[in-house]
Amino acid sequence: MNGKKVLGMIFANIHEEVLGSLTDMRTMGSVPFGSRYRLIDFPLSNMVGSSITKVGVVTNANFNSLMDHVGTGKPWDLSRKNDGLYLLPPYSINSVTMWGNRIDAIFGNMNFLDHSNQEYILLADCFNVMSMDFNALFDAHEASDADVTIVGVKAKMPESLKSVLVFDKVEADGRIVDASIDPDVDEAYYSTNIILMKKYLLEQLVSAAHSKNEVSFQRNIIMECIKNKKVFAYDATDCFVGTIDSIQSYYDISMSLLERENRKKLFKPDCPIFTKERDDMPTLYGMDADVKNSFVADGCEIKGCVENCIIFKGVKVEEGAVVKNSILMQDTVVGQNARVNYIIADKDCNIKSGIELSGAASYPVCLAKDTRI
Repeated sequence: MNGKKVLGMIFANIHEEVLGSLTDMRTMGSVPFGSRYRLIDFPLSNMVGSSITKVGVVTNANFNSLMDHVGTGKPWDLSRKNDGLYLLPPYSINSVTMWGNRIDAIFGNMNFLDHSNQEYILLADCFNVMSMDFNALFDAHEASDADVTIVGVKAKMPESLKSVLVFDKVEADGRIVDASIDPDVDEAYYSTNIILMKKYLLEQLVSAAHSKNEVSFQRNIIMECIKNKKVFAYDATDCFVGTIDSIQSYYDISMSLLERENRKKLFKPDCPIFTKERDDMPTLYGMDADVKNSFVADGCEIKGCVENCIIFKGVKVEEGAVVKNSILMQDTVVGQNARVNYIIADKDCNIKSGIELSGAASYPVCLAKDTRI
């Protein structure tokens, strides 16, 4: 199977409630990550790298920053005359209310599906940070003659996500014969919500579910498919997969990139992650600057001490300031002689001179956008 036969559909708002203030004014897909990326960059880049040429991004609320980031899709080579990137509206057919679940979202965009020439559809969310070549998934789906193939990972069970599908019994050939939703287990083989099937099958399933006023895509569609159709699991455990289900997991997954092996698994030369660039000058380091084991983006001014941190574009760390084990997003300022430890500072925060602010490795403090301390 060739990626050109596959239509991509990314849900930008799914599970955004788990990130608190980070998603108060933005979608899950537009949450900053890794000093220069947004979470939507990962599924979008994976699709483009697998030769998918048409992608629809399903929006709901607070999608202004998402629109600004993805634009026409040019950074992902999706600004084109045929196919390309489509931002799909957050309203259902014949309705002015925003969609309330995944079934409504897909049904509300049936016209987009009907007017797409691709034979298959690949569904994905934005809460997984991963790098994956979907061509192997396409080949496995075709070889198994599956109706549905779901990408899964064997790892610690997400604690805060709702409706997590767990593969309880998988045969040697990969067919799922038994599954459950939100079981009380510590570790599991669970779905990443990356799902491949034929487009006509999705249209049939969603139309039937919508006509019955069913609201759970996992319970009412996927679980029924496992009972009545051939549903296979594709194991992505060997890939870097970080499932974001809380502020704590966002912090832990972000900081894990300070380890070389994790960076090599996520940012692979043959599977690049693209993003919208903000052209900026190189970072300026002061005479007394001391930077250790940190990601520092372009356009920053570092005059103090930075250790074990992820620093986004435009951040300023003034003289005498000490910033450790923290994530500082775009244009945040840390004043002179301030001390910051285990902090997640959203965009445009200002920590004034002399302030001491500290969380803990198991409880990082999250500052909302435009916070002044």
